[in-house]
Amino acid sequence: MSKQTKKNVKMIDVTNKKVTKRTAIAEAFINLNTVTKEKIYKDRIIKGDVISVAKTAGILAAKKTSDIIPLCHQIPLNSVEIEIINKPKGLQILSKCNSASKTGVEMEALLSVSITALTIYDMCKSIDKSIEITKIRLLSKKGGKSGNYKR
Repeated sequence: MSKQTKKNVKMIDVTNKKVTKRTAIAEAFINLNTVTKEKIYKDRIIKGDVISVAKTAGILAAKKTSDIIPLCHQIPLNSVEIEIINKPKGLQILSKCNSASKTGVEMEALLSVSITALTIYDMCKSIDKSIEITKIRLLSKKGGKSGNYKR
């Protein structure tokens, strides 16, 4: 057994930070075959309405981010918008999260696209074993001490 070094783990103190308006947009891409996409859009997936269920799961995930990511602050979300765009090789998932808080909403946006994609995977896995989730990434953020970011 190797000797481990003791590491400090802590939640960052945001007491002295100012409340500012913050926005983050994240994306994920889920590769699906043509037959699976057709079944999704013709509402022929046995588990039900894939798009509605996946969007709902993504919104719920954003609201529960601090319960899932250990050092993430609990923040009030003003809105979460999930968009699922049909692309030639699959679906692009976008999440836009807004808050007025002392810390950013990047993790909420990233978790929401991840869970949206995983929900689509779960609902379609019985008919498509080749599903692949890719490109989970932050596209932009606004607000806060570190300023704006755009990929």
